[in-house]
Amino acid sequence: MKTDIAYSQYSLSATDLGILLALVRGRTLADAGARLGADTSTVFRAVQRIEKQLGQRLFERSRQGYLPSDAMLAMARHAERIEAELEAARAAARGPADPVSGRVRLTTTDSVLRGVVLPVLPALARQHPLLQLELRSTNEVLSLTRRDADLALRAVSPTQKPPDHLIGRALGTLRFVVCAAKTLPPRQRRLPLEQQDWVAPDEAMPEHPSVRWRRKALPRTTPRHLVDGIVGVADALHCGLGVGVLPLFMLPQMPSLVALTDPLADCESRLWLLAHPESRHLRRIAAVYQHLAASVQLP
Repeated sequence: MKTDIAYSQYSLSATDLGILLALVRGRTLADAGARLGADTSTVFRAVQRIEKQLGQRLFERSRQGYLPSDAMLAMARHAERIEAELEAARAAARGPADPVSGRVRLTTTDSVLRGVVLPVLPALARQHPLLQLELRSTNEVLSLTRRDADLALRAVSPTQKPPDHLIGRALGTLRFVVCAAKTLPPRQRRLPLEQQDWVAPDEAMPEHPSVRWRRKALPRTTPRHLVDGIVGVADALHCGLGVGVLPLFMLPQMPSLVALTDPLADCESRLWLLAHPESRHLRRIAAVYQHLAASVQLP
């Protein structure tokens, strides 16, 4: 690429920065286009134009997508601050008396969504009727840095802390118990755990606390039924398929289940509420963050 146009001769616009930031976050032209509401060819031409004007390549094209250069990553950090300041300025222009509005994207796991998040949302909806929530239930960690989500509720090891580039608050400790359906015959429920039919998460969740506990406490036990999440375990137990490990917070919402053990030793995690520091103070995000921090209570 020619470099006869010096960096100082071209002034990046806010639109340019928005396009580049979308590609940094999306890593593909299609994903960047979806974030911008533009087609792929428009994003491609815009990036080509900006790189030509700046006289330097900002992305390395690879099978993994568009990988940002060190210079592009530095620009992205400035672009994120500008993005946040623009949104804050728009909120200030609307005035503090205006109701909180806009969309907030929250990501968490299936069990935390069902047992922790959904029960506290009606109060938030009544308090902020113009607020829209996009709830993503996935066992994959969506990136707050790439703005795949605005907020995340994640369970991590008790000894872990959030990444340095995120801010967060620990909401409590998640404890786990072995459960079964109340309809399971009492004689079967009293069998030793080694003799039970086990329901467990599949290979996609090898580091889940329940999986680690079972492998340590019952090393010779092979689950009879594998499902793709903790909610799947709960639903299978409800149908009487055997026993399994569930977080304690799910039991109040599933009266068909009964705990067979006390909270398991060496089987717990910490629930963190996470946000990106550049967007944490925005009114719509701050309203959801504060509500979750104040409302979530773990047994």
